[in-house]
Amino acid sequence: MQIHHLSENNSVLNHFLAEIRDVSIHNDSMRFRRNIERIGEIMAYELSKNLHYDEVDIKTPLGIKKTSKIKDQLVLCTILRAGLTLHQGFLNYFDAAENGFISAYRYHPNHDDAFEIKVEYQAVADINGKNMLLLDPMLATGQSIVAVYNRLMERGTPKEIHIAVVIAAPEGIDYLEKHLPNTCHLWIAASDEKLNEHSYIVPGLGDAGDLAFGEKL
Repeated sequence: MQIHHLSENNSVLNHFLAEIRDVSIHNDSMRFRRNIERIGEIMAYELSKNLHYDEVDIKTPLGIKKTSKIKDQLVLCTILRAGLTLHQGFLNYFDAAENGFISAYRYHPNHDDAFEIKVEYQAVADINGKNMLLLDPMLATGQSIVAVYNRLMERGTPKEIHIAVVIAAPEGIDYLEKHLPNTCHLWIAASDEKLNEHSYIVPGLGDAGDLAFGEKL
């Protein structure tokens, strides 16, 4: 797997990452959503450098300019619900992309820390021969992304697969490397220290879905 760590060099990305972690501003859900969206825009820009382009001639009012446009067909596939604001950031830059939404959540059958991943609702565009971008803010154990990936592969075969996450734990990165093809690209805005005993990312930021949209039952 090809891994891209985007926060290794200082940029405004790190400023937005600092704000989404800060407990002193966690009560401002609008700011949290907007920062995740802006992080998505930055990640989309960085990812765009790995896409393929066609040379084109553009007619301006004063002449012809040779330039380039994205050649690849993109499908943005987002894991509900936490991924919605990240999805919007990518869509702001890849406005011609097709879209897909799929639900995945931790199910605790014994009401303890043990869980399995339930993948249910799906509304996904055709991914055959296209560049599939799988988006999820948090990469903790990696089980959700792998479960969603396996379900999506039942629908077709993409040309390229890019996975974009805002915050990743090393355990989740290792899990993806073991269970996904080595041709996949993994884009990470920030890497954290570890998972705790409840499989939550430390230091992390809390529950991204709750911070963006309010606590769920």
